Amino acid sequence: MMDQAVGLAAVTVLGVLEQAYFSLQVIYARRKYSVSPPTTAGPPEFERVFRAQANCSEYFPIFITVLWTAGVFFSEGLSSVCGLLYLYGRFRYFHGYSQSAQGRLAPLYFSAQILWVLIGFSSLGVLLSFCRVYLNVDLLQVVGSALDLV
Repeated sequence: MMDQAVGLAAVTVLGVLEQAYFSLQVIYARRKYSVSPPTTAGPPEFERVFRAQANCSEYFPIFITVLWTAGVFFSEGLSSVCGLLYLYGRFRYFHGYSQSAQGRLAPLYFSAQILWVLIGFSSLGVLLSFCRVYLNVDLLQVVGSALDLV
């Protein structure tokens, strides 16, 4: 199991490092724009950095959950690649939003699409495993036989 999860673990560690980087950017913005905690309002430049970090943090638990579920029940390799794409999209989102509110949109849509792919992989993987374990039905074999593929 450990060998199969190394890709997922690597993406998870990268994700945690990315979250730490986003948090550091908020600290730097607080210093730059003189916005002391717990204040979250300030110049628009600060507020964009703050919101970008908060938005990324809000989606992180969802991302980690579907990354691991898809990786364990569907495909570790595909899930890891999707995870890297998601992290890349979130990095572009953070920097785009930090520059302008409009700059967040394309990376937001990209990372949302990747997240939906991971949700789909998770759902399909859990469904196939559930049917195999609890119903003693291999849906892939059933579909393959019905389509004359197996």
